[in-house]
Amino acid sequence: MKRLFRILLLLPVLYLVLIPVYYTSRSSVETVKGIDIKIADTSEYNFVTHKEILNLIAGKSGKITGKPVNEIKISEIEKDLSSLRELRKSEVYLTVGGILNVNADQRVPVMRVIPASGGSYYIDSEGVLMRHRNLYSPRLHIVGGNINISRTMTEGVSVLDTSIKNSILKDIFYLVDYIRKDNFWSAQLDQIYVDGNDEIDLIPRVGNHVIHLGSAEDFRVKLKNLRAFYDHVLPEVGWNRYSNINLAYRDQIVCKRR
Repeated sequence: MKRLFRILLLLPVLYLVLIPVYYTSRSSVETVKGIDIKIADTSEYNFVTHKEILNLIAGKSGKITGKPVNEIKISEIEKDLSSLRELRKSEVYLTVGGILNVNADQRVPVMRVIPASGGSYYIDSEGVLMRHRNLYSPRLHIVGGNINISRTMTEGVSVLDTSIKNSILKDIFYLVDYIRKDNFWSAQLDQIYVDGNDEIDLIPRVGNHVIHLGSAEDFRVKLKNLRAFYDHVLPEVGWNRYSNINLAYRDQIVCKRR
């Protein structure tokens, strides 16, 4: 009886010792059978393609399929994928059977930025800048004019970060976020332009006029006043009566006739 009891006690110990040895020896001969890539939101934005991820992996690691799984450097692959600014995060892991899994989460763009100095970018929902690429051009609010794109932004620091100085993009981000979440303004306002004085003009889709917002300060109040003007005044005088609607002054709307 005591002997049986000792054997029963020994079995878990043997299991803990032998199982790691078994899997280590198995991984030395098991090879990668395939690669499974899943990209979140690929049907909507398509900023990063399956082929691009495959080429990135193969460029650093060579051909993956057929390699022993213990030669696959997961951390290096994840580091390489992090160089794709269009990805918010990625996860790489091997499963039993030798399948290399790549789960990639794309960034969600909220606006397109076209500085007067040149270049074209997207800013995502976290304020991170991405270069515009020709893979896909989603319909977004376009921001143009006197906009400074700093090196810090191009290196992946969010425009919302406190280290970003002397940039109007933080104010523009909150303005666009407000517009996007309001059904009326999202449908009405198309483009945003920043002039040489860092003041903002809004270009509507309906009505042949420019809306001068001025600074981004109190933009919610300004747009609330403009909505009342749209609801009660323009239907009476006509949407093309004015060439400029100025909201820069506190609690005032100053219009310039065409």
